[in-house]
Amino acid sequence: MCGIAGVLTTREIKNNLEPLILRMQTALQHRGPDDQGIYISPNKQVAFAHTRLSIIDLSTAGHQPMSTPDGRYWITFNGEIYNFQELRNSLESQGEQFYSHTDTEVILKLYQRQGAECVNNLRGMFAFAIWDNQKQTCFIARDPLGIKPLYYWQSGSTLVFASEIRAILASKLPTIALNPQGLYGYLLSGTVPEPDTLIEGIRCLEAGHWLHWQADKLTQQQYWKINFTNETISLTEAKVKVRNALIDSIKNHFISDVPVGIFLSGGIDSSSVVALARQTQKGDLRTYSIAFEENEWNEGALAQRIAKEFDTHHTEYQVTASLGRELLPQFLASIDQPSIDGFNTFCVSQVAHKDGTKVVLSGLGGDEIFGGYKTFQQIPKMLRWGQQLQKIKPISTSLGRSLASWGKSPRLKRLGDFLQQKPTTVGAYRSFRGIFSQREAAKITQHYCKDSWTQPPIGEGGILQDINLTTNLPTLEDEVSVLELTCYMRNQLLRDSDVMSMANGLELRVPLVDRVLLEAIASIPSAMRLAPSKQLLIQAVSELPSWLLDRPKRGFFFPFQQWIDQEWSDYFPSHELSKDIDLKLWYRRWSLAILDHWLQQITG
Repeated sequence: MCGIAGVLTTREIKNNLEPLILRMQTALQHRGPDDQGIYISPNKQVAFAHTRLSIIDLSTAGHQPMSTPDGRYWITFNGEIYNFQELRNSLESQGEQFYSHTDTEVILKLYQRQGAECVNNLRGMFAFAIWDNQKQTCFIARDPLGIKPLYYWQSGSTLVFASEIRAILASKLPTIALNPQGLYGYLLSGTVPEPDTLIEGIRCLEAGHWLHWQADKLTQQQYWKINFTNETISLTEAKVKVRNALIDSIKNHFISDVPVGIFLSGGIDSSSVVALARQTQKGDLRTYSIAFEENEWNEGALAQRIAKEFDTHHTEYQVTASLGRELLPQFLASIDQPSIDGFNTFCVSQVAHKDGTKVVLSGLGGDEIFGGYKTFQQIPKMLRWGQQLQKIKPISTSLGRSLASWGKSPRLKRLGDFLQQKPTTVGAYRSFRGIFSQREAAKITQHYCKDSWTQPPIGEGGILQDINLTTNLPTLEDEVSVLELTCYMRNQLLRDSDVMSMANGLELRVPLVDRVLLEAIASIPSAMRLAPSKQLLIQAVSELPSWLLDRPKRGFFFPFQQWIDQEWSDYFPSHELSKDIDLKLWYRRWSLAILDHWLQQITG
């Protein structure tokens, strides 16, 4: 896991590439404290930077940017390829010679033979760029599920890319201006939906896509997307299929030349990862968790019990309101883009890092692929209700407007948005998962962007407008799963996990967010795969103790409402918009306070 950056240009900045790329590299040093490198092509048309966190082949042979022996191809790569050894064996059988034991060199040799098609053979998380000195072209790709981030900015024939937005800004090429569309999406959902960012002109390369650059031409193509299909299968067969796929993924995610730990919250997902890790890993296994002194939020004892059950070396970190307040400045400085999440990952990553661990596994993704959220039951109910009300459309529209304007709770205001439009899965999801209503988000966007933005009609703009759910998904529940995977998980959970783990020099791996795993279980009918309370996952992981399964489901939450109202109040002061918009709920206050702190940082 590393930080990557690059500049591709045919313009006059060619003569200023070295100081420019050095600034970008410096902005990414936290992502790769073990090594760093820069490559500038002979004609000064390309500059690559890399900062390395050494995980596979710890020797100097893993130095990046890396080239083929003839110097034609150069790569800067962030991520891990778990099937690199099989790919290497195949390439060696075809006559290829290798000079390191890295997955980076495997990607380079694979691209040399297959071009853009190489991405279809890579299992793992990745964002990389490969420069071809002969053809003067650059190929940039991001992994299928969007685990690793990749941002870019284009102006004429110049393209700048990096693992984090802060590195692109460090180049001093883009003008810093808020992107109203990205801000509106952030206010609706609590995170900025790709491909937008909060900075005008900077884009996020969407998951499962690649870019091809040549002088003044930039092309983009999607190479993979999520798809669910139904096949006839018994429950017994489904359980075996899920278990085998999980064990295979977890085994692959332990491939490393340094020890691998696990984040353990005490929930079903992380406990399943620990339980199955014990099927493939022998010896010492380290786990890490967060605990609180507030009893109603504290699940530290549960994590400890799971650790004891599976014989792990467990480290618990108790976060109090005062300790959390001490950590806030570090957390705020680590933010690449605001969201309403990330503090928990920041804290537990710091624990693992201080314990000397460089790689951890997380249970992230289990709720999205095994139906762990309330959305799987509530969205279909909302749709049925909305379809019934559509039969008396003037009344439903009028009711929607009234709720959006005068609803007494944030949820009622968002429901008002839903009732004013044609009932769709996307609309119901936006309403249920939302932070601010569309009218509220528009007012806040206007406050920050003044006259540079006009509110789109209700039901359009910001979040989800480009998601196409018309690809014949078998059920509504499958549609919800796709939305959870491509919106909440990708835009918020994965993005925050990457930034906050890397802020602590830690590589975070997500074995439940794996293309091979997802493709293996995609044909299991949603009635089984998305049965309430993740029943299929529970039945597939028979090692889970009954005392864990008998507990009511609880998400992992910090006592933010209490802390923000009391010990943290100076970081979350009353906002000037509070007289017009209800900001009592912690996540609403958080979203605006974090936005303001971030704006102060980037504008200096």
